[in-house]
Amino acid sequence: MTERYERLCAAVSKALETPERGTALQRCMQRGRDSRGRAIAALPGGEAFRAEVKAIKDRCIDRQDELVAKFTASARARGAHVHSAENGAAAIEYVLDLARKRGAATIAKSKSLTTEEIEINDPLIEAGLRVIETDLGELIIQLVHERPYHLVFPAVHKLTAEVAEIFAKSLDKEVSPDIPSIMKVVRAYLRPIFLDADIGMTGANIGVAENGSIVIETNEGNGRLVSTIGNCHVCVMGIEKIVDTIDEALTLVLAHPVSSSGQLPTTYVTWMAGRAPLGEGDAARETHIILLDNGRKAMRQDPGLKEALNCIRCGACMNICTTYGVVGGHTFGHIYPGPIGIPWTAAVHGLDKAAEFTPLCISCGLCREICPAEIDLPMLIAEVKHRVAKEDGYRRADRTMMDAERFAQVGSTLAPVANRVLKNPTARRIMSRALGIDANRVLPAFSRKTFTQLFPGHTSTVADPVRKVALFIDVYANFNRPDIGMAAVACLEAAGCEVLLPEQRASGYPYIGYGDLDRAREAAAFNVARLAPLAEEGCDIVAIEPTAAYCLCHAYPALLGGSRKSRSVAERSFEIFRYLLDHEPEGQADNLSGRRYGFHVSCHQRPMGSGREAMEWLQRRGAHVELIETGTCCGMGGTFGLKAGPLGQGLSKAAGEGLCKKIRESGVEAMVSESSVCALQLREGTGLPVFHPLELLRHAKGEKKQGGHA
Repeated sequence: MTERYERLCAAVSKALETPERGTALQRCMQRGRDSRGRAIAALPGGEAFRAEVKAIKDRCIDRQDELVAKFTASARARGAHVHSAENGAAAIEYVLDLARKRGAATIAKSKSLTTEEIEINDPLIEAGLRVIETDLGELIIQLVHERPYHLVFPAVHKLTAEVAEIFAKSLDKEVSPDIPSIMKVVRAYLRPIFLDADIGMTGANIGVAENGSIVIETNEGNGRLVSTIGNCHVCVMGIEKIVDTIDEALTLVLAHPVSSSGQLPTTYVTWMAGRAPLGEGDAARETHIILLDNGRKAMRQDPGLKEALNCIRCGACMNICTTYGVVGGHTFGHIYPGPIGIPWTAAVHGLDKAAEFTPLCISCGLCREICPAEIDLPMLIAEVKHRVAKEDGYRRADRTMMDAERFAQVGSTLAPVANRVLKNPTARRIMSRALGIDANRVLPAFSRKTFTQLFPGHTSTVADPVRKVALFIDVYANFNRPDIGMAAVACLEAAGCEVLLPEQRASGYPYIGYGDLDRAREAAAFNVARLAPLAEEGCDIVAIEPTAAYCLCHAYPALLGGSRKSRSVAERSFEIFRYLLDHEPEGQADNLSGRRYGFHVSCHQRPMGSGREAMEWLQRRGAHVELIETGTCCGMGGTFGLKAGPLGQGLSKAAGEGLCKKIRESGVEAMVSESSVCALQLREGTGLPVFHPLELLRHAKGEKKQGGHA
């Protein structure tokens, strides 16, 4: 484990030394996210197609054996040769045998992640075949002997000047470092290959069981040329790509390009069923479809990884992953890069390969929110981390972060001493060595009196409550900022609520983030057991911290198998500002008039309103609130950014620099965030005060600030 971790740290450090590459990659990712947003805004129903995609994939994966058999029969009836390959070696042997029988010398390939997965090129080349990638990105990385950097854009990390140099060296001719010149050279190189190839090889985006057709989507047209000009077409397709009907396939044909690049649809969508002769006596034209298992059947039987089979290879999770945007696909991936690469690598290439880059996931959860198939990637990745930890254990810093509640209890009990220690450079260096906490991070002070100690002495202002609310407090508002917790109580009581404080533990999300699913389920079960009876009696549950609300609404049902009690809790759980907007009296005082704030949406807020309710709550009070974001995580990743070293604070700050720069240039007087950990990142990265919305009213009145200081 130590050697593996050191290799990963070295790769991250190298990426941090060349920030210009990360900046270029992040710009590309931003364009993809922005284009996707515009395309979805133009779609009837907007994001609703995601639920349909999920339903299709769930249904078809559950019927996989039946659909594979149905596809095989339909394709054979149309004249295709269909072969089932248990693994990559079997698929490669089939192609080699076919090439020998046909006397083939040249294989022209279209972009195919499935053939990358089984690393088909090298064995074919070693057997004496000439293998040429015809997709521009794949051709670039083939010429430099690299793996794909991105599922959809395999050479996105190469700058224009580099690409020109690659082709100049490989083709032994001058190539000007501009895109038109590069494309002219590439077209001239590929044209005879398309015309003269003995075998054309592709993957397939979709297989359709009802008529045995395959669907190939490309933007360059090379897939169509490779598959149709020559006499022999070989398609290597994972069995998870098969759907039942053409209607289902059409839904996926929309989902692929919208999610990856914002197109409606991909430039070339090729439907192929069987093989037609070009003229009389042209019986030699053949189609061979290799249906690849390579671990997929085992994935379907594995509850912890099965959902990964729903992936449609759009690359959207890469376009939003903040750490991928810094280090790229060669560090964040094996053959399959990015977030989806973690469960897929574990399933088809082994847990050891996945463990090489799994720590790069900071569990922000954004991949779940952008996935067109609504795959719960954070939980799949947590499962992989859990399995790795079962074999290797947890690193010291990860254990520290998972024990945040216990450390907070100790810090609060010893508050005066603990707070002096947090400000002492020598003590912080010792903490860094002993606990793995970065010595330079400014940590929040502890309160001697916790919220759970203060609340029982509180006198309610509600004489005749109209509803009951159970407050879920979590760590920060309990041990560090109980004043925020009490401000929440005051706001809820002003809305006519009787506030209850049931027995509870911290949300436990760090357990999910670092892969201790046993303790995550224990925390979920503890809290649900105490909150469910209240929920079932009609009591609402309100959380101050976005991650706590996310756990109540999303993580707990996933951890507890969708149990009745977990669903009861989820259905009655709310973020505080959504709840206040629904229930507080109208005509709020204009306390924040003339104030201009920037607002940061924390990642776990995105499935629960994206902070709109908090911004409206502030606007009702006269504040001018400006949403400032890049569409991805600020880089803090919960407690990830508190850890020392490149695989912690170093990567975290690099990931957040784009957002912090945008905030610094905005001209706002202060930032607002509901997330306690995001506030730490923004405060350090911008130099601006960062407030929780609940403390702004007191700040506007000139009262003492405890945590919103610069």
